[in-house]
Amino acid sequence: MSKKLVIVESPSKAKTIQKYLGDDYIIESSYGHVRDLPKKDISIDLSNNFEPKYVVTDDKKDVVKKLKKLAKEVDEVLLATDEDREGEAISWHLCEILGIDTKTAKRITYTEVTKDAILRALANPRKLNMGLVYAQQARRVLDRIVGYELSPVLWKKVKPSLSAGRVQSVAVRIIVEREREITAFNADNYYKVTALFDVLDDKGKISILKAELSKRLATKAEAMALLEECDGATFSIANVEKKPSQKNPAAPFITSTLQQEASRKLSFPVGKTMSVAQKLYEAGHITYMRTDSVTLSQTAINSAVDAITSNYGEEYVKVRKYSTKAKDAQEAHEAIRPTNFSKVEAGSSYDEKRLYDLIWKRAIASQMASAKIERTIVSIDVSNSSEQFQAKGEVLIFDGFLKVYLEGKDEEDEDDDVSGMLPPLSVGQEVLLNEITATERFTKPGARYTEASLVKKLEELGIGRPSTYAPTISTIQKRNYVEKTNREGEERAYQVLTLNKEGINSSTATEITGAEKMKLFPTDIGMVVNDFLLEHFPDIMDYDFTAQMEESFDKIEDGKTEWSAMVSKFYKPFHESVEDTIEHADRASGERVLGKDPKSGLTLLVRVGRYGPMAQIGAQEETDKPQYAKLLSTQSIETITEEEALALFELPRVVGEFEGEEVKAAIGRFGPYLLHKKKFVSITKDSGQDPYTIKIADAIRLIEDKRVADANRFIMEFEEEGIQVLNGRWGPYIKKGKQNFKIPKDVEAEKLTLEEVQEIIVNQPVKKKRGSRAKK
Repeated sequence: MSKKLVIVESPSKAKTIQKYLGDDYIIESSYGHVRDLPKKDISIDLSNNFEPKYVVTDDKKDVVKKLKKLAKEVDEVLLATDEDREGEAISWHLCEILGIDTKTAKRITYTEVTKDAILRALANPRKLNMGLVYAQQARRVLDRIVGYELSPVLWKKVKPSLSAGRVQSVAVRIIVEREREITAFNADNYYKVTALFDVLDDKGKISILKAELSKRLATKAEAMALLEECDGATFSIANVEKKPSQKNPAAPFITSTLQQEASRKLSFPVGKTMSVAQKLYEAGHITYMRTDSVTLSQTAINSAVDAITSNYGEEYVKVRKYSTKAKDAQEAHEAIRPTNFSKVEAGSSYDEKRLYDLIWKRAIASQMASAKIERTIVSIDVSNSSEQFQAKGEVLIFDGFLKVYLEGKDEEDEDDDVSGMLPPLSVGQEVLLNEITATERFTKPGARYTEASLVKKLEELGIGRPSTYAPTISTIQKRNYVEKTNREGEERAYQVLTLNKEGINSSTATEITGAEKMKLFPTDIGMVVNDFLLEHFPDIMDYDFTAQMEESFDKIEDGKTEWSAMVSKFYKPFHESVEDTIEHADRASGERVLGKDPKSGLTLLVRVGRYGPMAQIGAQEETDKPQYAKLLSTQSIETITEEEALALFELPRVVGEFEGEEVKAAIGRFGPYLLHKKKFVSITKDSGQDPYTIKIADAIRLIEDKRVADANRFIMEFEEEGIQVLNGRWGPYIKKGKQNFKIPKDVEAEKLTLEEVQEIIVNQPVKKKRGSRAKK
């Protein structure tokens, strides 16, 4: 009997497929890409059609060795990696290292890891799609060129150790521009007027009717004038309008909408969503999760209809066929859906079960009937005024798809004030005023981006593809160009005017405004790099240009463009810009002059320095010894005031005395800290303290907490040998000088003798630090 080797890219997928196939098949994993461009240099032959120089990565040498051995032992090799550009590229690389002719290589594809899908794929192998391979290669080569040529420019002109990416830089630009819009925004105030009326029915029962003035009032004077007109006025129903309406379900998930909804409803970062979805896919629970197609196969629709009929009844069924809006939709060919609609729950972990539930509900809802709603709009006249109040209500006549699922929103609309069922009302009916409230409100700037809303924006602009959203957002955070964080709001006063039986009353209330939760903020270095790239590389930072690059990749995939010609067209003007910038551009630091230091008379400025954003007293031309102070994590060089910057130079300051010695507060390279008896204690964000205002009682508490933590960390010490046994984050370990050594799991650290410790040190190789080289 002949043997066949099936190669997938994931061990968990290999495990699932092995269950479906018999002993005639060997299922092995490549563990992702087996070849890549080496990290040490650009590895692209710029003078030879941009030919990439791929190598087998060190961590894949054993994998490749095993695959080569197996390939020689079998009669046929089948390449079963994912059906997208990355998957096709992995299959091509496997052909290259296993010596398989790419023209005759057998490629099997599927969008779900189920037995039927795998058997169908085995029965219908296809050839390698070199269009997909070249499109992936063009992206990889282009991004390597941009990264390797732009990054040294940033090292010389902005700050060492920076890096730049093609799509990532545009993503940072989106966040920077939104932040500056918010900073520059001046809120306008207005008055929102609401009223509560008592409605008396035939039986004498009183119902409350909530209504809102049909327009906003610009000033407090206008609001006061309206309340004065309403004082003593009569109110009657001018019109009752009832409209039948319906809500339709959203299309089943594609990559971007899954990331957005998982963020809204499950609070998943986009990277986590893709990781969890990958596990569900590889276990055979859902279809392929990198897709921009909303279509469902007829088999899937039939399966969904059966599940809806069984669970909810025939009246809830409404077959719908969705079409993809993206003009160049590619990757996989079906929406993200369960592989088995009768399976209401799936997944091996809590997160997998939650995400599967979301996918199941969205896909089921997409084939359900619309929700039928009756909307009512009531207009209320004021006898002493030309203004009208409006009451809105809606009644759910038939729940339809809402029985299962309702799509979430990124930002709640405070003006979306719709009541449920309104009391019975008729034209001419008089209603009794209970209370009118005019509340001062303020206009808002555009909301800061969450990871989910950034994905939506990238998709709208045509930047990136399903496989690139998550790594793009992850990369800009790792490079410290953007941070995802919470921000405390500020207290704001607002005016409230009230008309009730006691007359008109004016009062002042307060609220917290500007609080943010898990939003994306640009860092100072992110803004400086953004401005520098915008000035010197406008094409790279242009939204339309970046979207056009994506379209070029699509043309390569379709065979309409040759990949190296596309890269060549990009490279020449880009390289010229790089050389010109290195030669002629000034250094960029985001420098901003705030004023003069009152003590020295020297210039006070803020800028990005070698170790990050800082304040400086004394410009370069004024003094040889300027003073420096690090900005707090909550401060920015774009918004810090002169007073706040001067306060930074008050450090280090003496907080008080403890155990007969001074306690000092300061800011260092790694953040705020206390210094007491030559020992450092970090002032963390969690402590709620800062070095400028911390009091001695709070400082003592931090010092004592640190002592307790250090005591718990210490197990034993062999002082003469310079050896310590300590508790660490990952368990007990041995420390000798600057080297750490693992303690075997079956060894009790507390009972170690000096001889046993020395034996562990001798038998455990010392790890070399990254970047170190062996001496000749």
